[in-house]
This record gives sequence, structure tokens and C-alpha cells, in this order.
Amino acid sequence: MTDRLRRRPRPQLDRDGHWLKSVRRVPSPNCDERPAGTGISLVVIHGISLPPRQYGGRHVDQLFTNTLDPAAHPYFATVAGLRVSAHVFVDRRGRLTQYVPFHRRAWHAGESSFCGRAACNDFSIGIELEGCDDEAYEPAQYSTAAAVVKVLVRRWPQIEPGNVVGHSDIAPGRKTDPGPAFDWAGFRARLG
Repeated sequence: MTDRLRRRPRPQLDRDGHWLKSVRRVPSPNCDERPAGTGISLVVIHGISLPPRQYGGRHVDQLFTNTLDPAAHPYFATVAGLRVSAHVFVDRRGRLTQYVPFHRRAWHAGESSFCGRAACNDFSIGIELEGCDDEAYEPAQYSTAAAVVKVLVRRWPQIEPGNVVGHSDIAPGRKTDPGPAFDWAGFRARLG
């Protein structure tokens, strides 16, 4: 199979700019309206695996839809009561799932601050990559995440190059993802 045939179509926004076209959607209840007059100016990159260091399956879907069975794995009991989400998730193969429309506030950043501005959920978009802090992310994930960021920047030009950050950057000491295994230099090169 040639590279051309294996490439995923580039993400595109729907007419309203709320959803990516032709991607899997699993609506999450863990979102609400952004404060009136608040624009989108930040993208936060996260890393997640459920259970830790295990990939595949529907556990992230279940966490983001409040249906994770706390008895299914010992770790799940520690996170099953959380009410969290992200706008999009990129699995190890680079496939996208969208949970929250971009115009709404996903609950991904928690207590956070960027450039002295608190409550990053208000003005950010959260992108989760399936992975963990100290295991390499896959090339397909970098390609897909960069393609999504490019679409977002076209829609919201206030998202400047320095406004694409890790969860650890906006919640230092509390969060470590996407971790030292995330290739920021390579990712930024893909962004152009």
C-alpha cells in the first residue's frame, strides 16, 4: 500500500466550526458553556491511558462519559468518579474521537493558569493523546494532532505558536502529561 493510500484525510471543521467532520463522535456530558465573550486562544496537549500503560479499548470513552466501571480494574476505582473530558482524543494509530464541540468548554485542564490567566478550560481546547509520560508517542499521533491544531489555528488565529502547550505547563506540580517522552521539537516542526 502506498503512503498516499494510507494517509488519513486531513481533519476539517463542520460549517459551524464546532465539530470535526468524518470523525468518531462520543458526546460527553462533562462540558458546559464558555463564559460570555471568551475566545479560544490556547491548545492543551494531554496524555492518557486507561489502565496506565495499556492501550486500546473503550476505557477513555467510558471515563469521558461517566460510565467507567470502577470494578473492572483496580486503577479505575481511583478515577471513576471524576467528571472530565477533552475535546478530542488521538489513539495510538492516529484515529480521532471527538467528545465535546469546540465552542463548548471541556473539563480537561482543571486548576490551571497560562500567562497569568487562570481557569484555562475557559479559553482552551484539550487534545488527549493515548500514551503515558515516559513511553514514546506514535508518529501517527503526532501527524493527527498537528493536523487538528492547524485546523484550529485557521479557525481561531488567536492560537499563536506559543499557545500550544502541555498539561504540565498550565498545571505545574499537579500534572506531568504529556511527559518527557513527548517530542515537542518534532511536534512543533509538524506545525510549521
